[in-house]
Amino acid sequence: MQLDPAAIRARVQLEAHAALGSTNEAALARARAGERGPLWITASRQTAGRGRRGRAWVSAPGNLYATLLLTDPSPPHRAAELSFVAALAVHDAIMKLALAAPAAPASALRLAIKWPNDVLIGGAKCAGILIEGEGASTAPLAVALGIGVNCAHHPSDLAFPATDLAVHGLAADPRDLFRVLSRTMLDRLAQWDRGNGFPAVRADWLQRAAGLSGPTRVLVGDQELEGRFETLDGAGRLVLRLADGTMQAIAAGDVFPLAQPA
Repeated sequence: MQLDPAAIRARVQLEAHAALGSTNEAALARARAGERGPLWITASRQTAGRGRRGRAWVSAPGNLYATLLLTDPSPPHRAAELSFVAALAVHDAIMKLALAAPAAPASALRLAIKWPNDVLIGGAKCAGILIEGEGASTAPLAVALGIGVNCAHHPSDLAFPATDLAVHGLAADPRDLFRVLSRTMLDRLAQWDRGNGFPAVRADWLQRAAGLSGPTRVLVGDQELEGRFETLDGAGRLVLRLADGTMQAIAAGDVFPLAQPA
C-alpha cells in the first residue's frame, strides 16, 4: 500500500499489514497507546472484521480494508458527520478509478450512497463504513474511520444485496484504490473543516443519495417505518415523510429504498 503524494505532504502516516483482526480495533489500540494520527492502518485480510451493530464483515483477500485514525477531528458533537465525509471520499475514489480505467466503465457503475454511508452500485452495496470513537472528558476524542470496499468479490445471502467492482467491469486493485482514497479523504476532510463545512458536505451527499424523494423503509430497532425520503436535516438525520404527512427525523437505522411503481 502507498499513500498519495498529497497525503504524504500532509504528514499522514501508513501502516500496512498482511493480516489483522480488525483495522478499526488496531487503530483504536494505537490511540490508547498515545498515537494521534492521522494514521491509516490497512490489512490484506481481516480475521475479525466487523460492520455496524457488531455484524461480521467478510474479509477475504482481494478487497480493501482500511481505517483512518484521527484525533480531535472536530468538536465531539460534530464527529458523527464523518460518516458522510467518509462516504463521499469513497464514492470519489471509486469514480476517479472508473474514469481512469481503459474501458471507462464510469457511466455503467451507477454509484449512489445509501444513508448514511453505504456506497452502492446499481442498488447493491459495494462499500461499507464503520465510524467508532473513544475518548473521555480529560482526553481528546479518537475516531476510527473504518472502510471496506468489495473490489474482487462480495458476500451473498445478506439482508441487503451486495456486489463488487469487478462484477461491473472495474478491475480495481486494492492498492490503487487505497492510494486514490488517501487523497480523496484528505480533500473531503478539508471541505468538512472540523464541521464548519458540513452544509457543503450535506449538499454533495444529497446529490449522490440513493432513494431520495422515493419510498423508503427504515428499521429502527424493532420498529419498521415506511415513507418518502425527503432530505437530510442539518444534523445529518434522515427525514422521512410518513403516510399521514408528518415528518420524522431518524438518527440511526437500517434503510431499504423501495422500488417505485412503473
